[in-house]
Amino acid sequence: MFSSSTGKTLIGIGLLVVLIGLISLVAERFGLSLFKLPGDIIIKRESGSIYFLIVSCVVLSVLISKILYLLNYLK
Repeated sequence: MFSSSTGKTLIGIGLLVVLIGLISLVAERFGLSLFKLPGDIIIKRESGSIYFLIVSCVVLSVLISKILYLLNYLK
């Protein structure tokens, strides 16, 4: 059903997600917040909170695009 390249891609994406999670945990331990950038909209009310991480999504998109470009370039 799936080819071996699909499996390798899914493993790569999984490792990237784990790496981002580890970086986030280490950054929080040092007092840095990765997903609270200027431009992110946070609405807090008594009934709950809503987070619109606009700038964070743009930054992640650029980083992922650069990583994928480098992986494709090195291939």
